[in-house]
Amino acid sequence: MAIEWIAAYLALGGIVRFVAGLLGIGGGGIMVPILTALFAAQGVQGEHLVHLALGTSMAAIVITAISSLRTHHQHQAVLWPVVLRITPAILIGTFAATWLATLLPTRALAIFFSCFMAYVAVQMVLNIKPKAQRQLPGVAGVSLAGLIIGGISALVAIGGGSLTVPFLTWCNVRIQQAIGTSAAVGLPIALAGALGYMINGWSTAGMPAYTLGYVSVPAVLLISAVSFFTAPFGARLAHRLPVATLKKIFAALLLVLSLKMLQTVFSA
Repeated sequence: MAIEWIAAYLALGGIVRFVAGLLGIGGGGIMVPILTALFAAQGVQGEHLVHLALGTSMAAIVITAISSLRTHHQHQAVLWPVVLRITPAILIGTFAATWLATLLPTRALAIFFSCFMAYVAVQMVLNIKPKAQRQLPGVAGVSLAGLIIGGISALVAIGGGSLTVPFLTWCNVRIQQAIGTSAAVGLPIALAGALGYMINGWSTAGMPAYTLGYVSVPAVLLISAVSFFTAPFGARLAHRLPVATLKKIFAALLLVLSLKMLQTVFSA
């Protein structure tokens, strides 16, 4: 692999986790558009661009998901009974969505991703937080929520925080526990998503070297190697910088990256 691509993946890993530590936001919104551009520049075929970006992003989330889960568990912010109830449906929804993704054209995936990022951006700018209106539902209700959260997360390569936290908050779970529980749920989402994109893309021709299905192993290793160390720096700055203003800037960045991704995909 050329030195410029190694440098690009390392830089991406550092930026993603720094922003996650600073704003408490997962890196899929940044990784997928940038990976799409990087893979396109390396000559990956247009019909596989977004699939490879999604799968690689999901695999890169695994290491950071483990770190985040560990931190929240140490602060006793994880509701493990809820995690155990929702995880089976999360796994099914996530894995099924990776199969669905392989059936969809890359342009459709890019449009869905951009629309979801627009929703996330609006939520951040307006600081929309659902009011607690009910208690956690039974097994059927939690399972349905898990299927939806896992499915959407796999289609946009996120750890599910943008969906899990609002759901738990709506169900009268304290915000600290909602965030901690969401972090724990993020690990099965990342694992199922990475495995699903590997398996469902296994027989795809024309992939770059050292790629397993729709997961680029070199990209995952390089992104993960740096991202593990940069989150603490972002977390420290979160106490010194105007985070509300930074979230608005980040929301604008999500929209710009999504539009750039659409331009890359439709011109490929």
